Formats: sequence, C-alpha cells, structure tokens
Amino acid sequence: MRVLNASQMREADRRTIDEVGVSSIQLMENAGRQVVEAMRQQWPTLLSWHVSVVGGKGNNGGDGFVVARVLAALGVDVSVYLLSPVRDIEGDAGLQLSRLKSIDVAVHEAARTEEWRRYVKVIANSDVIVDALLGTGLARPLDGYFRTVVNDLNACAVPIVSIDIPSGLSADTASLIGESVVAKLTVALGAPKLPLLMLPAAERVGKVVVADIGIPDFVTDSIVGPSVKVITRAWARTLVAPRRAGMHKGDCGRVLLVAGSTGKTGAACLAGLGALRSGSGLLTVATPRSCQPIVSAWMPEYMTLGLDETARGTLRAESAEEILEEPCDVLAVGPGLGKGEDVSDFVRTLVKHSVVSLVLDADALNVFSGDTAELCGKDGRDLIITPHPGEMARLVGMPTEQVQVHRIEIARDFAITHQLFVVLKGARTVVATPDGAVWINGTGNPGMATGGTGDVLTGVVAAWLGQMKDAAMACCLGVFLHGFAGDLAVATCGEVALVASDMGRYFGPALLNLLDPSICDELADTLPLEPHHLGA
Repeated sequence: MRVLNASQMREADRRTIDEVGVSSIQLMENAGRQVVEAMRQQWPTLLSWHVSVVGGKGNNGGDGFVVARVLAALGVDVSVYLLSPVRDIEGDAGLQLSRLKSIDVAVHEAARTEEWRRYVKVIANSDVIVDALLGTGLARPLDGYFRTVVNDLNACAVPIVSIDIPSGLSADTASLIGESVVAKLTVALGAPKLPLLMLPAAERVGKVVVADIGIPDFVTDSIVGPSVKVITRAWARTLVAPRRAGMHKGDCGRVLLVAGSTGKTGAACLAGLGALRSGSGLLTVATPRSCQPIVSAWMPEYMTLGLDETARGTLRAESAEEILEEPCDVLAVGPGLGKGEDVSDFVRTLVKHSVVSLVLDADALNVFSGDTAELCGKDGRDLIITPHPGEMARLVGMPTEQVQVHRIEIARDFAITHQLFVVLKGARTVVATPDGAVWINGTGNPGMATGGTGDVLTGVVAAWLGQMKDAAMACCLGVFLHGFAGDLAVATCGEVALVASDMGRYFGPALLNLLDPSICDELADTLPLEPHHLGA
C-alpha cells in the first residue's frame, strides 16, 4: 500500500478525475460515505448519538458536509459548524453544503471568535466530533483563530474523528509542526499519509483506517516521487505459501549464526530461536568455545560450533577463517559478540571476504561506527543491516534523536549510498533497499521494548533470507511476522511482562494466520494500516 505526500495525493486525485473519469464531486461523496461507515464500525451505537461536524471552506470541509448529510439520512442528530462564512464556500464543497442545507440540517456560522465561544460549549456536549477543518495541504503551523479552535476541540474531551489527517498535521512530515487535533479515529482517504504512520505525529491520529474512495491502485502505484509503502497483512500473505510435500531441510535454508560472548550467550540463543521458529532448515550457532555448552543446552535443535576466544571471552580474529569455510546460505553476525580489536578484525574479515549473504546486527555494526567505507554490498551477495536507532546514529555520526526524527530519509540514504538493505528497528520499523524503495511496518507494540527482541529479529530475517533468496522480501516479511508475533504475545502476556523468549511460541500462529486468515484471527480488527473498502 503506497504512502503519498500532499503533492502526490493531489496528483492521484487529478489522474483519477482526468484519466479514469471519476468526477471530483463523486470522490468527495465517496470520501464522506466511507468516513460514516468507519464511524459506524468504530461505534455501533452511533445512530443514537449527537454528532458535531466542524468544517472549513475547502475540500476537507466538503467531505465533512457529506458526512453530515449521510448521518442525517440515517437518523443521526447532527449539527454543522462552519469556520468560514457560507458565501466563501465554493466549488465542490459549496455544492455539498447546498445539498446539506436542502435537508434541513442545522448549519451554524462560527467565522469569528465570539461566535465560536458560544458554539464550542454546545459542541462539547456532543458524543463525537468530526474534524473537517483542514486537509493534506497544510504546510505551516496553525495560528490565530484556527489554533484556538483546535485547542478548544481537544479540550472538549469528546472523541474526534479526523477526515484524511488530523487538522494541524502536515502530510509531508511525521514531525509536529505545531498544534493539531488529537484524534480518536482518522480515516485516511485513498492512501495513508506519513504522519499517520510515523512518530511523533502518529501519537495524535488514534486508530487509522485507510478507506477506498475510488482511486485505482494503478494510479497510486504509478505516481512519481519517493516510493514509500506499508507492509500490510494482505500483502504479506502473498509472500508465503505452504511447503511442498517433497521438501527437506536442505531446501529451507542453512543459516550460520555467529553470536555470543561471555555473559551474552542469551543474545545468541534468542537469535537462534528467531531463526528456527521462522523456518530455517538447518541452523548452526558459532560462539566462543566456553559459551558452547550454554547455547547447546538452550535448544536441542541447535547445532553449535565452538570457536577460539580471547581472555575476555570474545571471539579471536583468526576464527573468521574457520567461519568462511563453513557451508551455509546465510551468515548472520553480531548479537552479543562484545567489543574489542579482535571482534572488530573478525567482523571486518567476514564482511570483506564472505561470498554468501550477510545479516549484521548489534556488535557487528558497532565495528563500523564512524567508518562505514567497508560496509557495503557487492555483486552476488546481499548485505542486510538491522540497527536500532542508537546503532544507526553511530553509523551515520549524528544524535539518536535526529535519527528518530528522520528515520525514513536516513535509512533510505544509507541503503542507497552503501548498496545494502537497512532494517531500522523501533516503533514502525523501516526497511530500505539499495534502489531507494522504503517499506514501513505496522505490526509490533511497546511490550517489545525489552532486551532481546532485536536479537530475535536477526534470526528471523536470516531465516527468511535463506528460504526466499530475495533480501527485500525477506526483510519485509521478517519484520511483519516479528511484530505480529509480538502482538499475539502481548495479548497473552501484557506489555509490561513480555520478554523476548515469549515471542518464540507465537511465530507459528502468526504464520498460520497468513496461510489461513481464519486461524488466530483475533487481531483482525486491531492490526493497523490495513486497507479497507468500508461499504457504500
């Protein structure tokens, strides 16, 4: 599912009107009806409620006027409050306003502060407020009258439904440009916008529903400009299939995982868990010889390889030669390796000389902090890195806070510059590819903010790379299933009590759901960012 910025959305509208033949007034009609259907699904008792629609003079206001008319036709008690004089509302919005007034819905002008002060007391007694003030075209912070209105709406303590995007957010950035509506439900029209997906703006959007308003997929997919897409469950389902009857373990990928050091064997064990539970046919965990008995005891399915170690319990640099001779399809390196000159030389040797695809995480990435010249893909070998924001910050030499603000741009730029695949972990994990494509993952939850979940992901991505032989798709499917397993786990464990090893038993149910949606489908209505056609 494509994510569009403000200019791309305008182009999608234009092409739908000019090339597909759907009129602008029909798109507005579809939008309003879809918003009503989303509200009915969110609140089954909506028909007995009082709804206040607060609208501006543009197309977003026009969408709101359709919402009011459709609600009124359903018997809902609805009132409309205009932040502009009626005479200033023109075009499609003006036509929808005239249709609304013809059925005797109460329409109140509140174009001045004194009028607004009178009406906001009435609005505060509504059961739900529809935010139809401003659409995707906002590019500067709200000020003056509109800022007052937005702050007053938020202070009403009434659930707010925002049409397309909460008023006050910019469709072009996930940063907060100023005051904005804090919505309970946002109905994105035609395609999601960046602030609906990425923090910090996403904290103000509530539940997000992406509504089909009649813009064909081929139009949104062909819009020029940066390609950002959402990993949806519907798409993830197209990436998996039941195994063939004659498959054997050698067909399912051989993963060699190099991980662990004294005191950090848990990282190796958790990464191995992720690989096995994601279908790796054969897994070998290579670890310092003193750590080998601990890792072996954790799961009987592990094969292990003990390597020479330093006095500090980390791998010796010379052990890299032994790893390069081990047969495998994917080499995953990093969880719990520790630090030091030997570790650095060990990792650099593998990156320089490995001819199989590599997945680098954690301490393997820290080796390249401040000097990433050798960290690059090459012909015939994919390179995937899976940093958390702190590790990414060290790679690019900037504060972690700046990485978090510009997650998409930084991941994309690094992937292009170094011709590798970036899995930038965190809330809304980002996958970026060497050709500049970006995917945003919608699964996962705050309960996964605990040590070890990133190690699990290393194994998950490595396992799917071994099976799929397609680095981009392995990353996308891996992060989706990793987050989905976390969502299933948190439903049982809760966010506070969840630990990384809990996730292991939920990879099976998560994958089964992709193969058969009727299995483990209790999260069907809670998975975010799924596209919907919500009815007529």
